[in-house]
Amino acid sequence: MRIGPHELATNLFLSPLAGYTNLPFRVTLRELGGLGWATTDLVNARSLLERNHTALQLVASSPEDRPLAIQLFGSVPEEMRDAAIMCEEMGAQSVDINMGCPVKKVVRIGGGSAMMTELDRTAALVRSMVAAVKIPVTAKMRLGWDDDNLTAPDLARVLEDAGVAAVFVHGRTRAQGFSGRVNLNGIRGVVAAVKHIPVIGNGDVTTPEAARHMLDETGCAGVSIGRGAFYDPWIFRRTDHFLRTGTTLPEPSFAERVRVMQRHFDRYCDFYGEERGPRLFRKVAPWYAKRFGPAKPFKQDVITINSRADFAAVLARYTAWRAQFCDETGELLPRFALSPLTASFMQAEDEAAASERSAIPVPKGPVDTW
Repeated sequence: MRIGPHELATNLFLSPLAGYTNLPFRVTLRELGGLGWATTDLVNARSLLERNHTALQLVASSPEDRPLAIQLFGSVPEEMRDAAIMCEEMGAQSVDINMGCPVKKVVRIGGGSAMMTELDRTAALVRSMVAAVKIPVTAKMRLGWDDDNLTAPDLARVLEDAGVAAVFVHGRTRAQGFSGRVNLNGIRGVVAAVKHIPVIGNGDVTTPEAARHMLDETGCAGVSIGRGAFYDPWIFRRTDHFLRTGTTLPEPSFAERVRVMQRHFDRYCDFYGEERGPRLFRKVAPWYAKRFGPAKPFKQDVITINSRADFAAVLARYTAWRAQFCDETGELLPRFALSPLTASFMQAEDEAAASERSAIPVPKGPVDTW
């Protein structure tokens, strides 16, 4: 598929996940394969124009981090326009406008989901951005503010007329946040509303089978994955293989999980520094542990690390302790093996409600306050 002039290797996208989809994570995912397009964490347009250190770190990239979109949030047309120009000058392949973030910090300034409530104002803002840059402008939205205000189809039509190159739609409303069932019919309605631009579906894609189901049921051109990629960094490679061949790759071995986690950790140390990197990785490592099997000692110890040496010691202790649950090859014995998650939209209504407590939680980041 294409986004503007860009022909993508796959139709699989990395969704922004505030505080997590930074350069170390994006490069780690790209190295594993299957990822067609990635987007930065959402960044405040005004902060970027002011060259705030944190904002610049959010949009930091590298030659192997391509193709890349920078996601902006804000509600002042001049600031969004000028920030888009700055993104183009920094070498981004696209600018994405956040119209879906549900958190108060974003919504209260008129950004994120609030942009879905004033279509004329949003259209004018988007037109000024599209006219200001040569790179594609895209938009990320939800289905609407709540079930009584499902404005996504109308907004998608307005955005297409305003010149956006693609629309990403999360199959929940702002009121739902990240809970409840993803509405595939809602995504299908957005697909039907536009004439030419691709619509990329998003929400609860945790397995290759879930990606295939979303594509088949909605007619969307691609799938964007956020929390599912943090839960399973191999999901893009495995999904690409499944979509092409119909066969499922085996889950990574424990040794492979550790290897990739180590690469991710080393990139944190290189990017954030030897002092800050290990501390920041405290919130990342437990996500890898979700597929380790029994991992309580690792989760308890890894949130105390302050250095590379600490991380190595925690990992060595845990590997020795974990051996009691494994066969001679180091893989979990059948009784300790983990089942994959099932997406809410692939379950019956009662099953989805019952499994809510075991769904992937929203990682705690800088904009997680409702």
